[in-house]
Amino acid sequence: MTINPAAGKPADPSILVNVPKLVTAYYELRPDVSDPRQRVVFGTSGHRGSAMEVAFNEWHILAITQAICDYRKLQNIDGPLFLGMDTHALSEPAFASAIEVLAANSVDVMLSEGTPYTPTPAVSHAVLLHNRARKSGLADGIVITPSHNPPDDGGFKYDPPHGGPADSSVTSWIESKANVFLERGLDGVKRTQFAKALRAPTTHKHDFLSAYVSDLNNVVDMNAVRDAKIKLGVDPLGGAGIDYWPRIAEQYGLDLTIVNQSVDPTFRFMSVDWDGKIRMDPSSTYAMQRLIALKDKFDIAFASDTDHDRHGIVTKGSGLLPPNHYLSACVSYLFANRPNWSEDVAVGKTVVSSSMIDRVSARLGRRLYEVPVGFKWFVEGLLAGRLGFGGEESAGSSFLRRDGSVWTTDKDGIVPCLLSAEITARAGKDPGEIYRELTRELGDPVYERIDAPAPSDIHAAEVAGQPIQKILTTAPGDGNPIGGIKVIARDGWFAARPSGTEEIYKIYAESFLGQNHLRQIEEEAQTIVSETLARSAQAA
Repeated sequence: MTINPAAGKPADPSILVNVPKLVTAYYELRPDVSDPRQRVVFGTSGHRGSAMEVAFNEWHILAITQAICDYRKLQNIDGPLFLGMDTHALSEPAFASAIEVLAANSVDVMLSEGTPYTPTPAVSHAVLLHNRARKSGLADGIVITPSHNPPDDGGFKYDPPHGGPADSSVTSWIESKANVFLERGLDGVKRTQFAKALRAPTTHKHDFLSAYVSDLNNVVDMNAVRDAKIKLGVDPLGGAGIDYWPRIAEQYGLDLTIVNQSVDPTFRFMSVDWDGKIRMDPSSTYAMQRLIALKDKFDIAFASDTDHDRHGIVTKGSGLLPPNHYLSACVSYLFANRPNWSEDVAVGKTVVSSSMIDRVSARLGRRLYEVPVGFKWFVEGLLAGRLGFGGEESAGSSFLRRDGSVWTTDKDGIVPCLLSAEITARAGKDPGEIYRELTRELGDPVYERIDAPAPSDIHAAEVAGQPIQKILTTAPGDGNPIGGIKVIARDGWFAARPSGTEEIYKIYAESFLGQNHLRQIEEEAQTIVSETLARSAQAA
C-alpha cells in the first residue's frame, strides 16, 4: 500500500469538495441505467456513491425510497419510520428527496427534534424501543450516511424492524425495484413538494437525542466514569454526534472536553488519510492526527466517524489503539464485568478480525461466533441476547445492556467510546494497558490488511512454514459464505476477499510470531492468490 506524501497533514484547500457543484450535480445529473456504476447498488451498508460520478443523485434516492415504501406494504410494516442523517453535504438533499416520497406514500416519518443530525445507533435504538413487546405497528428506519467516506460521497441505508442493517434478501429486493423505477424514468414513484411534506400530518418530530442519552447508563456504567473524575476528550470528527456529546457530559457530570466542535461539509479540519483523501475514519492514524497529538491531556480520548457508528480510542501510552486491540480489550473486560449476562452469551467477531479475540474468548470460557464481513450478521444474535458483543476489524461494534438485553443491532460508535472510559475508571488502567497484559499471557500478534489480486481455490499445503490446518469459505458461526477464503495455520492466518468497490482483493493477515513471520505470510498469500488466479484463467 503506497502512502500519499500528504497523509497525516492538514488538507490542502485544492482537495476540498466544491459543495455547490456537488449539490447541483445531485439535482441535475440523471443516471444512465445501462452503466452499472450509475445503477442502485446496495453493498454491506446501503447504497453509496458521489453525485459527481452520477452514483448518488436525486433519482437514485427517489427510486430507493419508493422501493422501501413498496417493501413496507409487502411486509405489512405500518408503524413509524425513523429517519436520520449525518453531516455529509449530500445528506441534506437526500433527506429532502426521501421525505417527499415518504409523505406522498402516507408513511409516518419521525424526524429529529432539537438537532438536524442523528447518529446511526440512535436510529437503531429508537426502532428497537418502539418495537419492544410489539407484534403489530412495527417501526423501521432509514439512515442517510456514507459512514466515514470522503466528503463528496452520499449514502442511504435501510433498517428493517429488527433495527439493524438489512440482510441481502431485503436489499436485493429494494435494489431491484429501485432500478426498475430508474429504467422507467421514475414512473410509479409518488412524490410531493418538500414544504408540503414537512407539513403533512404523517410527518412528526422525535427526540432521538434525549431518548438515546438518557438510556446510556443502562449499557455503560456512567456513574463509575463520573465518580472516577477522569479527564476525557472527544473529537466528533464533524459528525452526527456533535450535539450528543455535550448532552452526555452535562447529564452524567463528566469531565469531557470536545476538542473540535466544527460542522463543515468540506471537512477541511481533518488531516488527510493514507491515500491523500479526506476521510473521517477514527481507526486511521493519519485521519486522527489532531486527537493523537492531544493524548497526554486526557486520561482517555476517543472519536467517532460521521454517522457515529465506528470508534477510535486514544490512550496516553499507546496512542490510537488498532481496532483489533481494542475489541480484544472490550471482550476481556465486558465478559468479566457484566454479572447479569448469561453464561451462554457468546462473543461475536468477523472472520477477518484478530485471533487474539479467539484466545481471549477461550480464556473466558465463552463460545466464539464467527461471521462473514458485515455487521448485519450480528443482528439476530444481538436482538435475541445470544451475543454479548459483536465486533468487526474496521472499528465497528455493539454490545448488550448491563442487564443482558439488546441495546442496538447496528454498530454504535458512542458506547464503545464511553466503555473505554468505564474501563479506565473501574480497572484503574486504560484499554491499551489491558491489551498489553493480554499479550503477555496469550501472545502478541501482528496484523495487517493489504490490497492485491486474489483467489477462490487453494492447493497449497502450508503457509509460512506451518501446515495449513483449515481452509474456510463459510463462517464457522453461522455457516454463511464469507465471500472469499480464510487459510489458517497454527500461529497465523490470512484471508482474501473482494473489496466490493474496486477490482482488487483485500488480504488480511495475522501472526503470533512477529513482524517477519507476518511478512512471510503476506508474501506467500499473494503468491498463492496469483497462482490460483493463473490456474483459473487457464481453465477458462
